[in-house]
Amino acid sequence: MQRGTFQLMKSVNKSIILNKIRTSEPISRAEIAKETKITPPTVSSIVKELIGQGLVKESTRGHSSGGRKPTMLHINTGAFYVIGIDAGPETVECVLTDLAGGILQRTSSLLKKPLTNEMFIDVLKENIDAILGRADVDQEKIIGIGIAMHGVVDAETGMSRIAPILNLTNIPIKDVLEQEFNLTVRVENDARAMALGESWFGGRDDAGSMAAVNIGRGVGAGIVINGKLYHGAEGIAGELGHMIIDINGEKCECGNRGCLQTIVSGKAIAERGKKRLKESPDSLTAKDLFEMAENGCQTCIELFRETGVIIGIGLTNFIHLVNPGKIVLGGGVMKGGRFILPAIRETIQQKALTAEARQTEVTITKLGDEATLYGAVSLLLAELFDPVLK
Repeated sequence: MQRGTFQLMKSVNKSIILNKIRTSEPISRAEIAKETKITPPTVSSIVKELIGQGLVKESTRGHSSGGRKPTMLHINTGAFYVIGIDAGPETVECVLTDLAGGILQRTSSLLKKPLTNEMFIDVLKENIDAILGRADVDQEKIIGIGIAMHGVVDAETGMSRIAPILNLTNIPIKDVLEQEFNLTVRVENDARAMALGESWFGGRDDAGSMAAVNIGRGVGAGIVINGKLYHGAEGIAGELGHMIIDINGEKCECGNRGCLQTIVSGKAIAERGKKRLKESPDSLTAKDLFEMAENGCQTCIELFRETGVIIGIGLTNFIHLVNPGKIVLGGGVMKGGRFILPAIRETIQQKALTAEARQTEVTITKLGDEATLYGAVSLLLAELFDPVLK
């Protein structure tokens, strides 16, 4: 779908009605009018337009306590499609989904370093081309491309300002890809995209204030406040991994010492494990350590428990600053959640300022390895269905 067409599909009332149908289907026109406070004639007019565009479909009539049974409305999930990309820092994962997040096609590529900006964008293009080549759908029904990018992102311009693990700066992702594919492109920090994906697909619609924390190669957080993604004044809100925990600690890729991610990232856990285990191979990974913990290695179990304590300290600071209603944890490190999560919760219980803060819900994402990909898809869906979430 060309960029201009996508813009014409959107209006505030239309998005409100679409989102009401999405979250409450099946629902009647009368119920929509009552719950949204939009007048019945306006609801009927917009619903007619949405049916004409293929976004909404009618079903058999609903229940009635008297009089004519109402016709019920549903989202037509196969009406349009979205390309979602989880970009870096190790791989590029790309999917094509329907409006419900059902994955229809998938591609992936390893990122071989060192990279230039042009090489990185070429990998994105190759994956999008592969998806378009394989997709058995009308490409005019693809509403856009959502990209979840690690590091500091200017969401307004779609520019990757700093991708520290890739050692890249100022990558004009949106401009280049929109020119190449003539599709709407949205670019967001991966942790913020993950937060939006949790709000969208993770059963978190009731969470007006929540955060998602991605702990893997680095550590990042996305914050949703009153249903809106929070970016901060200069777009770096949520850089939890660069919270300094130990001013005399290991040097971070950002140049500072003792950042949280120098202690709890997958690489940092592996380095800490090598120091504790005798005759450990240089190739030892956090995954190896987790498997050893699963097999009863007490040194590894204690290593993950200590990691949970350190993450818990970081999250306690985060709770004191932001006070989210829920925190959802994802990323490769949280595959060790069996050992890490109890220590996180215990630490928050011990250190949070108030009884209410100590009760902050902390869970592991139900979306698993797909959490960031679903976040990328949600960048377009949120704009179509509910523009207040942009």
